[in-house]
Amino acid sequence: MAKSDSFFIRAAVTSNGTTYAQEEIDLGSFVNLGVKSSTVLRIHSVTAMIADSNGAQNPILHSADARTAWQLTTQSQSALVFADDKSMISSGGLTFKTGVTPGHDYDVNPHMYNTGYLCAVDSLFLGVDNSTGFDSGEVIISVILECTLESATQANATALALSQQ
Repeated sequence: MAKSDSFFIRAAVTSNGTTYAQEEIDLGSFVNLGVKSSTVLRIHSVTAMIADSNGAQNPILHSADARTAWQLTTQSQSALVFADDKSMISSGGLTFKTGVTPGHDYDVNPHMYNTGYLCAVDSLFLGVDNSTGFDSGEVIISVILECTLESATQANATALALSQQ
């Protein structure tokens, strides 16, 4: 199989107070590690939206310092991990500071990879955690992944899948 036209995978996860929450993104219909041939997913970009669960147009409100952070990984996690974790694909966050103008700062949220991030796993995991509960309620992190499919040899696909587990 030659490289496919790009397509988009969308996913979202809702925070759970200050407890880490994650959603599984099933890639089973895209990734196929077969005996004779394999198809793998290449992620070209990750775009994230951080929004109040009461509506994308509503502001996230909090009266004290607070942070929400998200991650996209190739393994299920029980907490946020650092970028040197081999399962990390992308991450970002938003910090709210009281008494500071403009009052918040951003972690890197959109990610574009020069040649793409190759994935040969059956699932990705989108996680979110907050430092505190927000005055306006829970936060929703939603992502759009721009992807293509491509063929890989069994040896390359198996090695790649093992390195991301």
